[in-house]
Amino acid sequence: MIPFAAEPEDILRELAALRSADAPTHGGEVLSFVYDSGLAAVDELAAAAMAAVQPLNGLDPTTFPSIAAMERDVTGFLRTLLGGGDDVVGSVTSGGTESCMLAVKTARENFHRAGKPGTPRLLAPASVHAAFHKAAHYFGLTLDLVPVDGEGRADAAGMAAAMGQDVALVVVSAPSYPHAVLDPVEEIARAAQDRGIDCHVDACIGGLVLPFWDGLPEWDLRVPGVTSISADLHKYGYAPKGASVLLTRGRDRQRGQFFATTSWPGYPVVNATLLGSKSAAPLAAAWAIIKLLGTAGFAELAASCRRSTEAILDTAAGIEGLRVVGTPTGPLLAVACDGSVAADRRIDPHHWADSLKSHGFTAQLQPAFTQRDGSVLPRTTHLTITPVTESRLPELTGAMVLAADAVRGVPGVDPQQLLGAGEGPVAELLASAAAIPRTSETARQVLGALGLDGGGLPGAMAPVLALVEALPGDVAAWLLTELLATVTEPPL
Repeated sequence: MIPFAAEPEDILRELAALRSADAPTHGGEVLSFVYDSGLAAVDELAAAAMAAVQPLNGLDPTTFPSIAAMERDVTGFLRTLLGGGDDVVGSVTSGGTESCMLAVKTARENFHRAGKPGTPRLLAPASVHAAFHKAAHYFGLTLDLVPVDGEGRADAAGMAAAMGQDVALVVVSAPSYPHAVLDPVEEIARAAQDRGIDCHVDACIGGLVLPFWDGLPEWDLRVPGVTSISADLHKYGYAPKGASVLLTRGRDRQRGQFFATTSWPGYPVVNATLLGSKSAAPLAAAWAIIKLLGTAGFAELAASCRRSTEAILDTAAGIEGLRVVGTPTGPLLAVACDGSVAADRRIDPHHWADSLKSHGFTAQLQPAFTQRDGSVLPRTTHLTITPVTESRLPELTGAMVLAADAVRGVPGVDPQQLLGAGEGPVAELLASAAAIPRTSETARQVLGALGLDGGGLPGAMAPVLALVEALPGDVAAWLLTELLATVTEPPL
């Protein structure tokens, strides 16, 4: 008999103690990252389905045909929901990032198969999800970001003008994550189709809720020029992380997604996704939830999200000094400072988010962003609404008002003042940023001088986001990498 190093009960108690430090995943207090249906039966069924397939390996669905059967059911459900015909095929992936990366990889393969020379270009609005930055970096495409308007909406004419023979893929969002904007999918997809270019709709956040959002222009596979679409099952599909679906129009096009080789002495390797061995648990959970809820269940949960979103939009519109950015589509929104009121009545959205947290709700701070044409998208705070929000509406809307009252008239953190207005060790380091050795040790020195010693993020995030705004992009990425890397490092 193998002696256990610890008793199972003690291990689970230790895990519970660790979990006590986590942000709450249920109850509607965290307005990003988690998607709570508010239905205990959904979570219980998902847990049971995951346990039932725990030993399986998704590497080979021919050895475990239950995996293939569940994947067929899930992709078939999404194909119908998103307006696809018999020529649309798909895969379940580990999440939105993998779906987006595979869409880019597929387009790159087909670009080269068509005999097109040179480095392919990935064309997208500046509001496109960072997963496409990652995909371009990993797969060697040139990322071309077209500026969006002040409300975050893609410029259809500007996108069409930028479509050249070197473009492998055009991307639009349904909706965009930062500002909840539904891009002009029909216009951009039509322009791409006229030029023989593939067009991907990133519906990772909207794919399982926008089909039930009335009054929208067409945005999915019903649009002829759309060649692929991604939708996350672990968002408004309410499945555990991580599960997403990538659907592609045309089998020949979709085969560019695969990796296959027999050029080694082991078993033939054929992968539809980036992962080889992978858990079947998220797939099984998503499959079970789809069986449980059906189209009518998802529709009712979307209706709950819509009621809550409208109430929150009404509350935000009534808060002096704060404004909703643009016209949000779906159950998410962003708020910014209302510059039309007197300075002593304005509300910095980052101070507001920090204040909101003191009232029990966590929203997501987003830095100001300078586009390539010099226009600046303002700093914002993002809120994601889920079905459980409806049960917390009085508390949340009340907290929104109280948080605003607490910080109204407080100026936002000035990024340049934070850096010492050109004086001190941090300013000296940054003045010669190009010559600074990009080492872990140097990064920790800079973080220490900024009051961030590598021990994690502080409680108030407004100063951290102001630093992101102030620093050159490559410097910010370097420092944030060090800051986050230290969180999971073993102690010295």
